[in-house]
Amino acid sequence: MLIHPWDAARDDAEWQHWLAAHDFGQLAVNGPDGEPPFVQPMHFAYDAGRGEALAHLARPNPLWPALESAPAVTLSVVDDYVFVPGPWQAPSDVPSEHGVPTSLYAAVQLRCTAHVVDDPAQKAELLNRQLGHFQPAGGSARAAVGEAPYGRLLPGIRGLRLEVTGVRAKFKYAGHKPEDVRGRIAAGLAGRDGPGDAAAREHLLRRRGA
Repeated sequence: MLIHPWDAARDDAEWQHWLAAHDFGQLAVNGPDGEPPFVQPMHFAYDAGRGEALAHLARPNPLWPALESAPAVTLSVVDDYVFVPGPWQAPSDVPSEHGVPTSLYAAVQLRCTAHVVDDPAQKAELLNRQLGHFQPAGGSARAAVGEAPYGRLLPGIRGLRLEVTGVRAKFKYAGHKPEDVRGRIAAGLAGRDGPGDAAAREHLLRRRGA
């Protein structure tokens, strides 16, 4: 992922705050020689304090052999994306039809070392940590080995602890554009008010004032 200086995260707090609200991504695992990578969509629970992301997948998932052979993986999360029409981006001294269309988006890529969790008690602990993230209000039984209702399901899954070893974060929101162009893009997003426009506009205005 290309990251220009004006698109880079201002600090760790910026991408961590964004990632805390975005817990669905794609796990990329190197495939066998000559084969494309496995790409697995999945929910995950990121723990900034421990520097890890937790997930679990079904035991029959075909990516397990590849992951165990090559545990260096990437967890990719992309959201708050919009298309920007060319006229919104045109410099003030050229015709609007000469403006170049573009995409705006936020993306965080976590480079990780994957650790497979097969111990039943450790899997139950992992599931309870995930549930605490996704369902903080409770309402579901805790997972415990040999106990209903989830104990009997533990053999059918494998846990996944992703130890974060590097982070690439990008907030592509016209950071290098002149003030008048950024203002025009913000106004265009507000007027269009389509899917993702409000979130993208919030990023643009926030980073515009940074």
